[in-house]
Amino acid sequence: MMNNALINHTLAFLMKEPTWDSSLEDEDFYGRKVEILSCEKHEWYKVRTHYNYTGFVHVSQLLFDEEKINTWENIDKKLVQQPYADVLSMPKVQGHHLASLTKGALVGILKPANEDGWVKVLLFDGSCGYMKEKFLGDYITSYSLEMEEKLRQDIVNTALTYMGTQYRWGGKSPLGIDCSGLCSVAYMLNGVIIYRDAAIAEGFPIHEITIETMRPADLLFFPGHVAMYIGENRYVHSTGKNGSDGVVINSLNPGDKDYREDLHCKLKVVGSLF
Repeated sequence: MMNNALINHTLAFLMKEPTWDSSLEDEDFYGRKVEILSCEKHEWYKVRTHYNYTGFVHVSQLLFDEEKINTWENIDKKLVQQPYADVLSMPKVQGHHLASLTKGALVGILKPANEDGWVKVLLFDGSCGYMKEKFLGDYITSYSLEMEEKLRQDIVNTALTYMGTQYRWGGKSPLGIDCSGLCSVAYMLNGVIIYRDAAIAEGFPIHEITIETMRPADLLFFPGHVAMYIGENRYVHSTGKNGSDGVVINSLNPGDKDYREDLHCKLKVVGSLF
């Protein structure tokens, strides 16, 4: 059995148990590498993501070809930053559809953008296609605290791009996202790996701070829920509460219309990378 595989589906669904009837625990993006831990029932593999999360993925969503994995590892890659974007067969809108990818997916770069803004990209099955340069951004895999203010703002701005996304338990994309999915992916797309669930966990860089010292991009932890502070007593989060049903902004100020007393009174811990 190979030690690694690539996600070859728009989203890989990491299930709690090796069956489609199980609950969705997480999602991972096209082009991301996972470690294979075991094979279950010949169709399901227990995997560990690069951010140290585990779940069961169906074989249909994984690529095991060692040669293609090695090619993918060595090619320059860009991050899909458009909520949902097509890969087309030619550098024009009339091209036929090869794949659809969400924000967070990776594509290989074969040629820079032409005069019309089309980038030639590699899909790891070996096929080539075209995407608009505007839909792609830098694939960031590390961070520095030397430019703290910029990093804080970049993380907040990334979280805000998911505004209005529906709530999906275990989701982590613009097609549907949960509370910890929103916070963890906002950090991940800026090169920071934090714990994927709604808690401060050992081995990850978020540490407890006092509420008096919290600043934008710090995290608010409630029982079974996490939100991101964005400044001026407001926070962004993904919530299944009726009437919100996804990513919204709420307030910690009792005088504001969007104040959530049910959350504020249960605030347990504030966490920070900084």
